[in-house]
Amino acid sequence: MQSYKTGKWAKQILAQRREDGLWGKFHTLSCPASGKSYTTEQAIRRLYYLGYTANDEVIQTVLRRMEQCVKGDLAIDGYSEKKHDWPFFEKLMLSAWLRIFEPQNETALEVADQWAQVVEKAFSSGSYSREDDIAAFIQWKGRKPQSRFETGFGMFYHSALLVGVLSPQTEDLFLDYYLSKPDGMYYIYDKPLNRPPEKFSTRSSSRYLAAIEVLSRYDLAEEKLSFVRDWLYANQDENGRWDFGEEAKDNVYFPLSDRWSEEARIADSTFRISKLLALGK
Repeated sequence: MQSYKTGKWAKQILAQRREDGLWGKFHTLSCPASGKSYTTEQAIRRLYYLGYTANDEVIQTVLRRMEQCVKGDLAIDGYSEKKHDWPFFEKLMLSAWLRIFEPQNETALEVADQWAQVVEKAFSSGSYSREDDIAAFIQWKGRKPQSRFETGFGMFYHSALLVGVLSPQTEDLFLDYYLSKPDGMYYIYDKPLNRPPEKFSTRSSSRYLAAIEVLSRYDLAEEKLSFVRDWLYANQDENGRWDFGEEAKDNVYFPLSDRWSEEARIADSTFRISKLLALGK
């Protein structure tokens, strides 16, 4: 498959890297302003889509710093939000990213296993129960949930963190829950995931696919996401290619090629979709 790691977008991001290997404060998953100023989280997400992995030094540096933070050895930055139990949220967030790049990272798996125990109890009745969720959280943390991320498992971070740590029965229910949530996957896509966008060539379709890409890592994904495969093939052109359209350029998922001409856009779209479809083969 094509490599975008040496293109102008990667060079632009790497040029902003600080001496400590980060890009400023860590958290925010919003789109970077004009694509020219990144938080560390925005930078590693962009680099991930450009093909960077845990084998690349630039990613390794960030992963080791995140791991130190999860362990409590070193702060990732001085940023915090008063409305949350910030150290607790930070541990969830950083562990999720560690597992995206290093699925078997032991430090992140410890956090995942703790959250998995809550999820197992929250779905123990055969569907999601908020009462069971809250009871399990209180048993774990010794207090009631205070923030949105502490119950409901609706975030990008929960879905990225919990791959491979749930029982098959709970994973089945967990994926159904994510697919049917009216507000989609928080931080990524804000509509139900069981209804692909009606119009394919849109930025919305690209962001919808981003949420699906997270769920595709689960063992039951091939079965649960078969309707997405159907949607993708239904929107393939006569040459077997795809095009998310000009407006899909958001400096997050696209562009991948140096230019955003029609031909490059089609190549980028086809590359991303082909990569996803290959996971189920």
